[in-house]
Amino acid sequence: MSSNGSQAIKLPLGSVMIDVAGYALSDEERQRLCHPSVGAVILFARNFQSRLQLQALTAEIRGLRQPALLIAVDHEGGRVQRFRDGYTRLPAMARLGELWRLDPEFSNCCSESIGYILSRELLQDGIDFSFAPVLDLDYGRSGVIGDRAFAASAEVVSMLAASLMAGMKAAGMASVGKHFPGHGYVEADSHHALPVDERRLRDLERDDLLPYRRLIPLGLDAVMPAHVVYSRIDPQAAGFSRLWLKRELRRKLRFDGVIFSDDLSMAGAHSAGSVVQRAQLALAAGCDMILLCNDPSSAQQLLDGLEAPLLKLRHVRRMRGRPLTATLERDGRYRAARENLARLEALVGATPQRSGGVAVGEAEVPGEAEVPGEAEVPGKADGAA
Repeated sequence: MSSNGSQAIKLPLGSVMIDVAGYALSDEERQRLCHPSVGAVILFARNFQSRLQLQALTAEIRGLRQPALLIAVDHEGGRVQRFRDGYTRLPAMARLGELWRLDPEFSNCCSESIGYILSRELLQDGIDFSFAPVLDLDYGRSGVIGDRAFAASAEVVSMLAASLMAGMKAAGMASVGKHFPGHGYVEADSHHALPVDERRLRDLERDDLLPYRRLIPLGLDAVMPAHVVYSRIDPQAAGFSRLWLKRELRRKLRFDGVIFSDDLSMAGAHSAGSVVQRAQLALAAGCDMILLCNDPSSAQQLLDGLEAPLLKLRHVRRMRGRPLTATLERDGRYRAARENLARLEALVGATPQRSGGVAVGEAEVPGEAEVPGEAEVPGKADGAA
């Protein structure tokens, strides 16, 4: 039964993820979310006013269909934390890399704590999963990655990300590694341009792909490929490349989880053609679910023009958040994780020492940091990270 009293429609989940404009659903959005091709919704800062409002929104989305639509968010910490008021302020992952140099054991402990806090709070409000962790390396070149990366070292990224994953799993949330095979080396921001990485495959295998080799056997649930062209390997961006998704990720790395495209409205995806052509190319390359954000007219064009496959039931089960059995106040592990986070901030701080640029959707004006706790006005531009 939906929140407005109507009966939820029984409809398998499709392979398209779209967004909504504000704090509650419009009639047009309800209709769009009941399209057979839709299987998931991604939320942004503009969809958050308070925890009670968010709980009402996610309950309404879940009540539309049976099985319920999956609900996701980009909620990493630092610059990319969509929900603020009433949520724990999470540090940028680079703070964990800084702590690693002082105390590797406690850094891993803090990473696991952050994974638990992140997941536990989102699950409490009806979110199934976050697009985390970032597995990119910080080469000091990429503005859009910057302090979202744990470190420059592939070994350190692998260990800290594994700890974050462990915390997420303990809370009941799936993990999504991004941006495969690595976005940290290129300077261009794929939200605004199509970056080109001219390194050889052996260089990527030695460095950027190491976190994937380490985390896939540990149960990495999903991967999001980058809108980046690795020109010595394939002329197609990774998210549209059979070579990257089927040969390298599925066959060589033996990944059997879910592959999400990055946002098909980003400039880095436009070289693949119309919105329908982009979606078809991503699906043919091996993506299981495609994202389209911040463009309702294109979303409707996509739904009208695409014969989208169903999302595999095993993938739905893998990404569905685990139901909670206790409130945050009664969760001893949550309280202990908050204490670890306080110790982390006392040691290295939560404020980035190097901004590293701003992810689209985290600022109203490019290059300006989002004010902590400031609510975004519904309808303003946002973006998947």
